[in-house]
Amino acid sequence: MRRRGTATALGAATVLNAVANWKGSAFGVDLKTSAEVVLDESPAVKGDVPGIDDRLIVRSVERVLERFGVVAGGVVRTWSDIPLARGLKSSSAAANAAVLATLDALGEDLDPLEATRIGVAAARDAGVTITGAFDDASASMLGGVVVTDNRRLELLKREEMESEVLLLVPEEKIFSKETDVGRSRLLAPVADLIFDLALAGDYPRAMTLNGLVYCSALRLPSDPIFAALASGARSASLSGTGPAYAALVEDENIDDVEAAWLHLGGRVIRTEVNNQGSIRGPGWRG
Repeated sequence: MRRRGTATALGAATVLNAVANWKGSAFGVDLKTSAEVVLDESPAVKGDVPGIDDRLIVRSVERVLERFGVVAGGVVRTWSDIPLARGLKSSSAAANAAVLATLDALGEDLDPLEATRIGVAAARDAGVTITGAFDDASASMLGGVVVTDNRRLELLKREEMESEVLLLVPEEKIFSKETDVGRSRLLAPVADLIFDLALAGDYPRAMTLNGLVYCSALRLPSDPIFAALASGARSASLSGTGPAYAALVEDENIDDVEAAWLHLGGRVIRTEVNNQGSIRGPGWRG
């Protein structure tokens, strides 16, 4: 037996971080991770991504095989242009891509949200998430902007959004397991208010408030948020638990916001909201 499958999944950025109250919101961006899964009769699934912890992608493949009662081994590989451990949902994209590539190899189909939940379960198994990151994973899988209940793994809202996006990516990395969860959960009453804004579709205000409160909770600088707003951004926020920041920007202001962020150091990435979602089969490959 030798079956090969491929898929491509999106990165995403934060509207509301779900750590405080298990309610989250995020939007897909046009950064991508591709996966290739080759199934065979070997005794186990192995990862082939040099220099990267492969537990998540291996567990994602294993979860799909278990779902369909398939006994197989093989190899899973990924390629990505999503900066790792910066809050831009590289783990959710990797899990989604691995899940979809395994489905492609098996010739099986699942509802997109069921496929997303498999990746979330794999992320929990691998210990790379605090809340299960169902909001991030849903934005990566479905594209557009989503609002979710991460405790119940429920999609509450999904709609398309058109906007240019700027990402400020510092050199440092912050892994989810390093987050001060106790301090973040003190924000639950404020997060409830931000959640109401997101559910009402006021994503720019929700995003900016999220950034300000989480920068305070996580002791990260809010200067990039103020610099972006002062230069004409519609909204700006810490993405995930950082250290990257995201801003929604109109075309006429994008050069000014980019220039303001370049003065702060790090790398600035120009992208846009991706409303198409993740895909299985041949596609982007870095």
